[in-house]
Amino acid sequence: MTPRLVIFDVDGTLVDSQTDIIDSMTAAFAGQGMTVPSHEAIKGIVGLSLPVAVTHLAPRVSEARRDALVAAYKSTYQALRLQNGATGSPLFPGARAALERLAADPAVTLAIATGKSRRGLDALMTSHDLAGFFASTQVADDHPSKPHPSMIHACLRETGIAAENAVIVGDTEFDIEMGHAAGIRAIGVTWGYHPLARLRRADVRIDAFDQLEAALGGLWA
Repeated sequence: MTPRLVIFDVDGTLVDSQTDIIDSMTAAFAGQGMTVPSHEAIKGIVGLSLPVAVTHLAPRVSEARRDALVAAYKSTYQALRLQNGATGSPLFPGARAALERLAADPAVTLAIATGKSRRGLDALMTSHDLAGFFASTQVADDHPSKPHPSMIHACLRETGIAAENAVIVGDTEFDIEMGHAAGIRAIGVTWGYHPLARLRRADVRIDAFDQLEAALGGLWA
């Protein structure tokens, strides 16, 4: 029985957090008296570590202004999380059932690679009772931003599973590029925050969680 590893992105893949993300980024820019990026622009940077994401949205701001935007985003996001709980970032339809099915397979190990902070991921895992599913959880606090492969390398190292037996599941081109940079294959999910055109380099694309196991089986056949 060959050990397999499935690594999940979080925002836009497992949970629909776009409302809290957009509201937090809007508040950060507005609080600094800056033009608020469009919703599409904000969704386009989901998955990047926060300082990198802010730099993408406001490339000409000073380091001090960037740090202020990051701090304001974090403050608003934390307040929204406390206010809304799990309802602010609901699981996508079929996510929990898919995790339960994969976790029941003794050959499969699950992991996470996310642009969230450790505090943010821990709060999300607690609110949705997800902690028991994942053998490795990699966050932005400990690694360079996606698409750098550091998070994938850590997942492989911690689980002892070879790259050829691992897959990243994500909704952005950053997830796909990160996986390929680490030498693993990538499944792009179409229900997230990047349009289909930005998922063109995925090895497989799926439209719903009930297609995941078949996609994995095809890659591992």
